Amino acid sequence: MAEEHFDVLTKSGEKTGVTKPRSEIHRDGDYHRSVHICIFVETTQELLLQLRSDDKDSWPGQWDISSAGHISAGDQSLISAQRELEEELGIKLPKDAFEKLFVFLQECVINNGKFINNEFNDVYLVTILHPILLEAFTLQKEEVSAVKYIPYEEYRNLLSKEDPAYVPYDLNGDYGKLFHIIRQRCQVNTEARSLSLQKQLQRYSPVTLKANLTELSEADQKALGLIVKAAKVIDEIFYEQLWHSNPALRDWLKEHANASELDKLKWNYFLINKSPWSSLDENEPFLTTADSAVKLLPEATKPIDGWKGIEYRAAFPLTKPPGGNFYPPDMDKMEFTSWLSSLTEEQKQAATGFFSVIKRPSEANSDASLSDHLADSPKKLPDSNSDLYSGPYSEIYRPFLTKASELLHKAGDLVTSQSLKKLLHSKAEAFLSNEYYESDIAWMDLDSKLDVTIGPYETYEDEMFGYKASFEAFIGIRDDKATADLKLFGDNLKLLEDNLPLDSVYKSKDVSAAPIRVIQLIYNSGDVNGPQTVAFNLPNDEKIVKERGTSMVMLKNVQEAKFEHILKPIAEIIISKEQRGFVDFDSFFTHTICHECCHGIGPHSITLPDGRTSSVRKELQDVYSAVEEAKADIVGLWALKFLITKGLLSKSMEESMYVSFLAGCFRSIRFGLTEAHGKGQALQFNWLYEKGAFVFHEDSTFSVDFTKIEDAVESLSHEILTIQGRGDKNAATLLLNKYCTITGPLKIALEKLESVKVPVDITPTFPLADTLLN
Repeated sequence: MAEEHFDVLTKSGEKTGVTKPRSEIHRDGDYHRSVHICIFVETTQELLLQLRSDDKDSWPGQWDISSAGHISAGDQSLISAQRELEEELGIKLPKDAFEKLFVFLQECVINNGKFINNEFNDVYLVTILHPILLEAFTLQKEEVSAVKYIPYEEYRNLLSKEDPAYVPYDLNGDYGKLFHIIRQRCQVNTEARSLSLQKQLQRYSPVTLKANLTELSEADQKALGLIVKAAKVIDEIFYEQLWHSNPALRDWLKEHANASELDKLKWNYFLINKSPWSSLDENEPFLTTADSAVKLLPEATKPIDGWKGIEYRAAFPLTKPPGGNFYPPDMDKMEFTSWLSSLTEEQKQAATGFFSVIKRPSEANSDASLSDHLADSPKKLPDSNSDLYSGPYSEIYRPFLTKASELLHKAGDLVTSQSLKKLLHSKAEAFLSNEYYESDIAWMDLDSKLDVTIGPYETYEDEMFGYKASFEAFIGIRDDKATADLKLFGDNLKLLEDNLPLDSVYKSKDVSAAPIRVIQLIYNSGDVNGPQTVAFNLPNDEKIVKERGTSMVMLKNVQEAKFEHILKPIAEIIISKEQRGFVDFDSFFTHTICHECCHGIGPHSITLPDGRTSSVRKELQDVYSAVEEAKADIVGLWALKFLITKGLLSKSMEESMYVSFLAGCFRSIRFGLTEAHGKGQALQFNWLYEKGAFVFHEDSTFSVDFTKIEDAVESLSHEILTIQGRGDKNAATLLLNKYCTITGPLKIALEKLESVKVPVDITPTFPLADTLLN
């Protein structure tokens, strides 16, 4: 049998591109990768150990963690963990049983210097409810002599004493995290946990959003019910997009919500975040795998009479996956980039496009017998030499999209507005064809009292590359008067583009007027977890932006709620007494309009220094969203001043727009520095503070220096727009790293707001939509 080959890594853990046989790896002390799988029994608080075979060339005849093995050249971590557990112990588990805890580096020399082990170990925890019967194991005799269960604290004590019967691990290093994590889950303080969740929930102010349907015809009202049902389907897709086991966790938490006060709090906070990670806490988990769904696997081992099989906790990672469920959980940027370079231009477009998911054929194959536990196993896999392939949304989410498509077609048959009819039918067709161009154009041309935005749009959840669009829905009633009042901004978009504080070479030549629609929100779903959207500017497709520009939708009742419940209380505490009166709703609302307008101007499709054409989004990748939000914000402030200078807006707004912007900085930064809006706002605040445009006073309040603010806003606008025009990711990263921090004065202000419990955001309820659904 040919000797196994491993990837040779650098000392920092990156692949060198070299592979070597196992014997040479350990002879030469090359860095390489392996997996460690620890099976933890929840009810008995025990770990499963294996006795290494006497024939092993490392630590023979010693007790070790449940299962371990090298990652062969080209193989992936999670699949290797599944394989090792099946080969060594005869246990076949799906991917959602494996919780990756951390990576630890083991560096040691044994066997009189003949075996050098420099190994990066991916440590996985598998949590089962009850012990697996010993007779259910199928041991690989060349590797494993026996298995046993041992209390985790006892095992830790034996390792700390360096008991020679056990493979040694340094508990003072990263490996000690294993026991710390298990102890935290075993010794839960229910009261403290409930208080913590209550504090997290109190940061959201409950708001009931209403709208008047009397101007809708009876047919439109019937259609509205169908559209809301389609939006509920969109919510299902978004749960899938966030993380592969998210729907199962949601269903479990809902089922057990009334079991205790703590379970109710878990469920309520999960509904806000739509995942186990808290968006206002830098995506720190507020749940653990110990809170997760229990699943039964009757056929995970050989059958034993009278034993029903393995019950395990559906695991989720401690760190929110940066690629969501758009990419394999163990794929890194290097692997994706390498795979991309092997594709044709057409295949690259699909792989980096908005509407595709990157998957592994091998992943689906390894779970083929566990298809009941996987909603996304493809029926047919494309031929490929790589372990990655691109699948269109229309295939990956087909059951959901088929249902949503049927509902939109039925609604389209009912509505009286021809433009809405066209939108609903074209969007229904796009769900099944994966071609969204026509439906996005129809959305831009929408002229209807009933306003609908539905489909995959924003890319915030793809924090790995910023390529993949999340599904969302916003349904509202158009506010005709407010919409008419805002025509000024769309009509002057070309004027703003021509006068941007940016070298002419980077300015867009073709900018179309941006239609603006103001609505009273009836219902939203999908990508609306955590902080609520007050407005959006779509589409994001660079081709459409270049040809037609963008359209904006303002959610006026959401903005009013945020102003009353959040911005006004912030101003009372943070803004100096002399300037507090400048904070008003009109300035807040008008800047939000300009923010959305400015998404549509500035560089989008760009020419790189080497002559290649590209887009800002593709060049900036994972830092794009934060930079783009900062751009829209700061250029929006510049645009307001420009329109005042041209006599298109009242000069009376000048002071109030700057002070309202200052108050708004604290509102957005409280979303957290992992969220694109919060990150972009921190960049702006710290830049303007550094330039002296924002002033911090002894009483811990802030004010605007009106003599410096205009130049500071223009200088930052120029900086960000130039970075985008050049597609300079390195410069963008440096800018964010320097300014996206919680500086001293900022920290004082945030702590002050926290101490008096000013809400961070709102959590809306939609009684009208609930009535329609029921």
